[in-house]
Amino acid sequence: MSVTAAAGFRAAGVTAGLKPSGKPDVALVVNDGPLHTAAAVFTTNRCKANPVLWSERTVADGKLEAVVLNSGGANCYNGPEGFQTTHASAELVAELLGGGAIDVAVCSTGLIGTLLDRPLLEDGIRAAVGELAADGGSAAATAIMTTDTRRKEAVVHGGDADGGWTVGGMAKGAGMLAPGLATMLVVITTDAVAERDTLDAALRQATRTTFDRLDTDGCMSTNDTVILMASGASGVEPDSAELAAAVQQACADLTRQLWTDAEGAHHDIEITVAGAESEEDAVAVGRAVARSNLFKAAVFGDDPNWGRVLAAVGTTDAVFEPDRIDIAINGVTVCRSGGTKAGDPAENVDMSARHVAVEIDLGAGAATATVLTSDLTHDYVHENSAYST
Repeated sequence: MSVTAAAGFRAAGVTAGLKPSGKPDVALVVNDGPLHTAAAVFTTNRCKANPVLWSERTVADGKLEAVVLNSGGANCYNGPEGFQTTHASAELVAELLGGGAIDVAVCSTGLIGTLLDRPLLEDGIRAAVGELAADGGSAAATAIMTTDTRRKEAVVHGGDADGGWTVGGMAKGAGMLAPGLATMLVVITTDAVAERDTLDAALRQATRTTFDRLDTDGCMSTNDTVILMASGASGVEPDSAELAAAVQQACADLTRQLWTDAEGAHHDIEITVAGAESEEDAVAVGRAVARSNLFKAAVFGDDPNWGRVLAAVGTTDAVFEPDRIDIAINGVTVCRSGGTKAGDPAENVDMSARHVAVEIDLGAGAATATVLTSDLTHDYVHENSAYST
């Protein structure tokens, strides 16, 4: 049930014809209350898609009643008509549900630079309203997929026998996965009682160490949106730390699902940087390695080329001494003290599994961070060279 696992929410996913494939492409998530509090985070790309520009306004007051989402077109870089389509979508949802457009967020995903077929989209919205259901979460999660090979859903339960509550969520994303937020659309729901400030703090804390640490190809999207809505339908107001932990768990679950479905990937690479002077340094080093095409290509070839890791570390401003860095790949310490001491033979590294663990110890402090990426493959190049054709 994913995004409708929490009480007080209905959802739907339908086929409007926006995708040439004929697959589902319009989703709607509705908060039936009694609360309608919300928070959101968006791409930090300076070139933002029309739905992002609209949704930033709608969530500014900490209230949302619905989110309408479409795949089959990003509605980005297409002039005033593109923004008018976004506005019209929100207006139609509000009209059909009996609310205000300013309380309807809009999300789009797909090819940049083309106009959405507004009549098809509006027919899809009408159909989605007609199919809204308390068990419609999986249909909605399917309708937002683009190059995803599977839908992404998560459910976390909180509370106890005296009062339970739930966090549910759905996500899409397989390419352009880089911070702020990766190319993702994410809707998270909870039936807990929570004020907007509590939701905002929980969401920002969670995204900082989950979605923002996913960096599969170094490309930042124009449409990234993560929305958290609370219905309060459980009647339970959890401790803010408990709610934040549940939101964190849901975001972490969805992040790993996005990671393991990255376009064309043959290996999922988990880069853990330890011994950093600060968390910022650890993230910077992890991200530099994650964006090294040389290293990612080596992993695709099952080559534990630690020299390419060390070279990427050296491009950062992190505090370290080169002769204190240790590097391990899949548990084998292939580099000791920056190569000044003999590491274990690289041929001892087993690269046959899909998961690859890279551990870097900078020897400069106690901070740590993990960044997730994937290898650079023929399949990734083919998929992204043929995407618009």
